[in-house]
Amino acid sequence: MTVNGGLIWIIFGVLFVLSLIASSSVKSKFKKYSDIAMNYNMTGREVAERMLMDNGIHDVTVQTVAGTLTDHYNPVNKTLNLSKQVYYGTSVAAAAVAAHECGHAVQHATAYYWLGLRSKMVPAVSLSNRVTPWILFIGILFVQKFPSLLLVGIILFALTTLFSFVTLPVEINASKRALVWLNTHNITTPDTHGYAESALRSAAYTYVVSALTSLATLMYYLVIYLGNRD
Repeated sequence: MTVNGGLIWIIFGVLFVLSLIASSSVKSKFKKYSDIAMNYNMTGREVAERMLMDNGIHDVTVQTVAGTLTDHYNPVNKTLNLSKQVYYGTSVAAAAVAAHECGHAVQHATAYYWLGLRSKMVPAVSLSNRVTPWILFIGILFVQKFPSLLLVGIILFALTTLFSFVTLPVEINASKRALVWLNTHNITTPDTHGYAESALRSAAYTYVVSALTSLATLMYYLVIYLGNRD
C-alpha cells in the first residue's frame, strides 16, 4: 500500500467513527427530546401546517410515512412526509423535524438555488448510483488492462460526491429557516429552543460526515487509478 493509500484508509477510519457518533447522536437526541413537551401541545402535523400557512404555501400536503426518522419533503408531488412519531408527536423533537422539512417546502416555494440544483441532479445521480458500483468493481478488477473503465467509474462517482456537497447548504438552510420560525412565532420557548437547535445540529453533522466520506472514497479510487499509471 502506498503512503497516500494508507493515509486515505486512516481518513476512512476516522470518518467511520465520526459517522457512528453522528448517527448515534441523532437517535439519542431525538429520543431524549421526544420526552420534552412542546409549547401549546402542538403536534408535528400542526406545526407543519402552521409554518406552511405562515409562508403562504397552500399547495403542499402533509402526510405520514412508515419508519423512524424517514421524514422528508418531496418537491415532485409537493408532499411533506412525516414519520408517525413526528406527525402525531407533541414534543420538541417532533416540532423541530416538522419545521425542518417545512423549511424545504419554503425553499421550493421561493426557488432556493441549492434546492433547485439538487433537484436537477437527482435523475443523473439515481442512474449513476445504479451503474457506478459495477463499473468501479470491474474497473478495479481489470485496471491494468482497461484503466479507462475505472476512470469512467470515478467520474460517475464524482457526481455522487458533488451531490453530497450540494445537499449540505440545502439541509443547513432548512434548519435555519425552521429555527427562526419556531422562535419568532413562539412555538418554542427560551427553555425549549436550545433543544430544537441541538437536535437539528446533530442531524446536520450526519450530512457533513457523509459528504466527507464520499470525498475520501473518491480520493481512494483516484489513488488506485493513478497508481496503476506509473
